[in-house]
Amino acid sequence: MQNYKDLQVWKKSHELTLEIYKITKSFPKEEIFGLVSQLRRSGYSIPTNIAEGSGRFTQKDFANFLQISLGSSQEAEYLIFLSKELNYISETDFITLNKSIGEIKAMLISLIKKVRL
Repeated sequence: MQNYKDLQVWKKSHELTLEIYKITKSFPKEEIFGLVSQLRRSGYSIPTNIAEGSGRFTQKDFANFLQISLGSSQEAEYLIFLSKELNYISETDFITLNKSIGEIKAMLISLIKKVRL
């Protein structure tokens, strides 16, 4: 068992979650229970599953939670793309968020491989 707050991937995914909350504040009101809700949930699911998995007693369990985080990052990546296509976010915000998600995904894949050894 380790402290999830010491993991760089958790820190980066927490920052992404805060950024998603900030950006979605300006989305249309009709998206509150649709895209905003789904994007926020997929965003905070990434660090939440890292935190939950780090509290498990086996490396296999931790790896499973990391895989769930990876799936959530894929979901967030698509929803951010959709948000750009709907003109809810700027190209600049899209590029920034997409880059961050790409880095998080790479970090998760690396950590999953390390944990599974």
